[in-house]
Amino acid sequence: MVSAHRTHADVVSALRAAGCVFAEEEAQLLVEAAPTPSDLERLIARRAGGEPLEHVLGQVFFHGRRIAVREGVFVSRRRTEYLVDCAIELARPGAVIVDMCCGCGAVGATLATAVEACEVYAADIDPVATACARLNLPPHRVFVGDLFDALPGTLRGRVDVLVANAPYVPSGAIASMPREARCSEPRHALDGGPDGLDVHRRLVADAGRWLTDGGSLLVESAASQAPVVRDLMTRAGLDADTRGFEEADATVVIGTRR
Repeated sequence: MVSAHRTHADVVSALRAAGCVFAEEEAQLLVEAAPTPSDLERLIARRAGGEPLEHVLGQVFFHGRRIAVREGVFVSRRRTEYLVDCAIELARPGAVIVDMCCGCGAVGATLATAVEACEVYAADIDPVATACARLNLPPHRVFVGDLFDALPGTLRGRVDVLVANAPYVPSGAIASMPREARCSEPRHALDGGPDGLDVHRRLVADAGRWLTDGGSLLVESAASQAPVVRDLMTRAGLDADTRGFEEADATVVIGTRR
């Protein structure tokens, strides 16, 4: 129901004035999410103030699912759905899966429903992110820590699919990102260092110790970074392959332990 104080057209106009490109669609979502007129005013103010729509709504629509997301947590992008698709192709029933740099846990939560009888674990360095991920995954399987340091030692050598949407924006490019990302998402979830691949180097260097024979590491990157990531994997003894989905501007590099 539209607020007694705001017509749907009023909400659309307010969002357009704030620069929201998809004002019509966003207005409908805000109206549906607001139980009272005062709640609607609060949501409009937050969105018009530059907060990501997903933070305002408390959820992100990802791979056909609604995933809880909280303020201060990275919002999973649509392009990352391709990373999930690639992981689903590789994961057998009963697979042990790790969602590294998990953020809100969207990747892991999606795989948990898509892969039969799998065990999904997740880790992130940010306790705010892992608190959010525990809303979407079994809390006892979400860990806080720096990459592999976060994981229980019992997983070493048992991981079939290791998925990582690690930060890969070069430090110098952060300033050119949309304001809502720069100002509302944690810098450590975006900034990948001088060439964007600092975290990828660390992931690739240690992944072999955690993967089972035939297990795979899948990482998202920019298309221009993929040759470097592939070379890192090859040097680490993994069989490397690059996949892309141009329509979504998505690139995934896969390294398999043989």
